[in-house]
Amino acid sequence: MSISCAQEVNPEEEIIKISQEKWEWMADKNVDELANLFDDGAKFVHMSGTWNKEKVLEIIKTGSIWYKHADVKEVAVEVFDNTAILLNRITLVAVVRGNEVSNEFTVTEVYQKQNEDWKLLDLTFSSVRDTHTIED
Repeated sequence: MSISCAQEVNPEEEIIKISQEKWEWMADKNVDELANLFDDGAKFVHMSGTWNKEKVLEIIKTGSIWYKHADVKEVAVEVFDNTAILLNRITLVAVVRGNEVSNEFTVTEVYQKQNEDWKLLDLTFSSVRDTHTIED
């Protein structure tokens, strides 16, 4: 499924929707949709490393990290021309090396509009306390 601007949609709402779908695709290990969303040069910063698109898709496909559920508590989006930055404050339930864990993160996602589609350029997990808030 490709997300595009065929209809008049607020870009902030469009990015929020894409981000929500991304969390679902990660939980479902839907690497085909994720491969389409992720830019070929995308980077992913996680607690255990910084990876490229190919490595992240392999991690998701094999389930070495299963992003089981992201409970999104807060979202903020800023759009600058063809670039969007989205901040999610989440509780992430994941299975890592066979162990289920729950962590609080603020996740920074950077998107770029390429032709008619938004592509994810960067996804960075920052560990935070559960009292952390996103402020303008």
